[in-house]
Amino acid sequence: MTQSRSELASGQIADSMLELARCSKRHRILVSGSHSPQVMKGLHRRGYYRVDTTASCGLPRGQYHVALVNWHGHSVKALAATLQWLVHFLASSAVLVVWVDGREAACNRLLQSMLERFGFQVEVGTRRADGIGILACRRDCAATAMAA
Repeated sequence: MTQSRSELASGQIADSMLELARCSKRHRILVSGSHSPQVMKGLHRRGYYRVDTTASCGLPRGQYHVALVNWHGHSVKALAATLQWLVHFLASSAVLVVWVDGREAACNRLLQSMLERFGFQVEVGTRRADGIGILACRRDCAATAMAA
C-alpha cells in the first residue's frame, strides 16, 4: 500500500511534533487540527495507544499530558477558539505543540501572544519547509521547573 503525499507530510509533521514534546508511549496525547484522524492512526501504528482526537476525547478533565495541534489552512481566529476549548483537556503539567504555516513572521508573534494569553510559555520552536512547530508549557509549571 502506498501513502499519499499528504499522509507522508502529516507523518513527518507528527514526528517533529513528538520530538518537540518529548513524548513517550505512556503519555496521554490529544491530537487536533488538519488530518487529526490520520495522525492518530499513524501514532497508533507506532505504538502510541493513548491518543485521541478532539472528536473523541470526551469531557474536559485535565486528562491529557500532551496536545499536538497541526494548524494548516485555517485562520488564526479559529486556532484561538480551538485553543481556548482545548486547554481544559490538558493537565497542569501538560505541554502543547502547535504546528503552523510559517510564512509570516507576524503569525509567529501572534501565536506566541495567543499562547501566553491561555497561560502557556513558549519554550522552544523549530522551522521546516512546511511550517513552524512551537512547544509551550503552562506558565506555572515552567516556573516550578526553573526553580527546581
